[in-house]
Amino acid sequence: MRAREPDETGAVDRDGVPIAWERFGGGRRTVLLLPTWQIIHARCWKMQVPHLARRLRVVTHDPRGNGRSGRPPTGYGLEERVADSLAVIEATCDGAAALVAFSQGANVAATIAARRPELVERLVLIGPAIGAQSADETFWDDDPDPADRFSAVSWRRDYEGFARWFFAQVFSEPHSTKQIDDCVGWALETTPEVLIAGEREFDRSGVPALLPRIACPTLVIHGADDRIIPASAGERVAEAIPDAQLVLVDGGGHAPHARDPARVNGLLDAFLDPAPPRRRRLARALQRHAPRALYVSSPIGLGHAQRDLAIARALRALRPDLEIAWLAQHPVTRVLEAAGETIHPASAQLANESAHIESQMGEHRLHCFQALREMDEILLANFMVFRDLVREERFDLWIGDEAWELDYHLHENPELKSAPYAFLTDFVGYLPMDAPGSREAAVAADYNHENIRHVERYPYVRDAAVFIGSPEDVVPRAFGPGLPFMPDWVQRHFDFCGYVLPFDPAEYADRERLRRELELDAGRPLIVAAVGGSGVGVHLLRRIAAAFEQVRRDIPEAELLLVCGPRIDPASVDPVPGMSAVGYVHDLFRTLACCDLAVVQGGLTTTMELVANRRPFISVPLADHFEQNHHVAHRLARYGAPAPTPYDEATPGRLAELMRERLAAPVRYLPVETCGAARAAALLVPLLEERKGLSTAGRGG
Repeated sequence: MRAREPDETGAVDRDGVPIAWERFGGGRRTVLLLPTWQIIHARCWKMQVPHLARRLRVVTHDPRGNGRSGRPPTGYGLEERVADSLAVIEATCDGAAALVAFSQGANVAATIAARRPELVERLVLIGPAIGAQSADETFWDDDPDPADRFSAVSWRRDYEGFARWFFAQVFSEPHSTKQIDDCVGWALETTPEVLIAGEREFDRSGVPALLPRIACPTLVIHGADDRIIPASAGERVAEAIPDAQLVLVDGGGHAPHARDPARVNGLLDAFLDPAPPRRRRLARALQRHAPRALYVSSPIGLGHAQRDLAIARALRALRPDLEIAWLAQHPVTRVLEAAGETIHPASAQLANESAHIESQMGEHRLHCFQALREMDEILLANFMVFRDLVREERFDLWIGDEAWELDYHLHENPELKSAPYAFLTDFVGYLPMDAPGSREAAVAADYNHENIRHVERYPYVRDAAVFIGSPEDVVPRAFGPGLPFMPDWVQRHFDFCGYVLPFDPAEYADRERLRRELELDAGRPLIVAAVGGSGVGVHLLRRIAAAFEQVRRDIPEAELLLVCGPRIDPASVDPVPGMSAVGYVHDLFRTLACCDLAVVQGGLTTTMELVANRRPFISVPLADHFEQNHHVAHRLARYGAPAPTPYDEATPGRLAELMRERLAAPVRYLPVETCGAARAAALLVPLLEERKGLSTAGRGG
């Protein structure tokens, strides 16, 4: 799923070849993000489009030969590509536009800027491959050196192998597996014959002579460690264009807009729209004592909202003058609004993380690691919303509960930190669902390694790091081959607050009273089924209903309350006698606290609340969900909870059997700590009192 869908799509006809374009946003100024060569298409700008489109009119188009554009056998020369982009400009732009181009696309952008200056108000060239033909005579050898991947024979023999080799050179920065995989996937949407035609026809040797004619403001961005086009080439381009600015990205490869997008987006902000309208919030001197916190609560699972509310209340108990603004999305906002909290208006600009997660789901299945990995553009878009917000308004503390976008991009760009920052999480470490030695295992280990390096290199980014749990809750495994043992590393870099409950279990010990308050029959066995805030649980709900129908033959007075949540239509489950189905239930933990049995998904929040209230339950984790199957399962076992039931085994017959067993069996859980929220608040409130800012005194981790 994209971070932002286009507002308009179309195609221009160029002598029978459709050139597909997309438009995003409706700002007062237009920026055209040009394609590079036909090996990849306009999705290479996915990290720029959502951010720029919040205040600019953004147009992209696919190159001929890839994406939604046509794939003619010939016609890939410079003049054809210039004409393609000019046709898109004429079809989509009312006047002059800013042009942003990458690699070979810089030849097209520079040619348009030199020949048609009235159409170009600003020009950005990233890693410009301006100059002589890229393919020399060896490219056409019938019997090339087997080690030479840049040849027509190599492309025809093993195109995918060439693409993976090539993009590994493009992304020379460590931990670039996602960017490489993206580009290889896009490269496979075209053919080696299309690329070979481009090498035969695309003569860019005349472009350097045009550079002195460029009169518009120009910015050249080049990776200092570019292995495709050396940084010296970018320097020569900047020297040839009058008054051009040059930015070298230390350690950067050929595509800094993809590998260092927050940094490049900042450069584009300053250059493309140097005086954007800003909303600023200032305080008079006598009002500045009131501290403000910005709380970012992950929308992936409603449990974050309840525990974050508990921590917020504990913070206010210590600092009654504290103002908290929430940067959050549905369905978390529904919980926060019901509790009377203030949702910051900037929340409306966030890309939908929950919808993305749902787009990755199958039948009670979510490959959580891959879903998070595919969410990179959404996370970057949301980080840019956060970055703009904290530039425009004063906050004395940033709190991120599993706000992966904040944590990752602040570590990638530590210079953006301008207030104390606290990171909260209930798990650490990506664990693959595939076998050791698999591609997934290697990629998960690489992600873990990058995060470890971030924390150890920039310990001052996190002023507090709070693990929602105890040291024993950390899975006793290594982060990957040659990487640290997870419990040892987490204890060095996190403080532990214990589990955070949004209630005191003692308040719900009288279940008969609670049932009367909730208007539930106190004299009947009550089974409650709940599957969280996503739509993936509908298949499990149907199995539970079928299982309950079997159970009721033996226990005819039993009742089933099916809690479908905010995204599942209760009518999507066929009714059975004794069953009632409802949608969203506020403070669901109260209903679960008075049930005789719960059947739930394998999420941490719901299962731990059941353990705290000493309720019997059956948990069915999502298949391929590494957190539920590894991290949560380990924690529940420590508390003495029953082992999870895999979905493949959770047939109606097996669920009915488990229901009968657990309705009759006593529970023997360890008690769950009740002071987690207070402990977390005690770790956070000193950041308000000391106003550390960029101090390196805080704990890293």
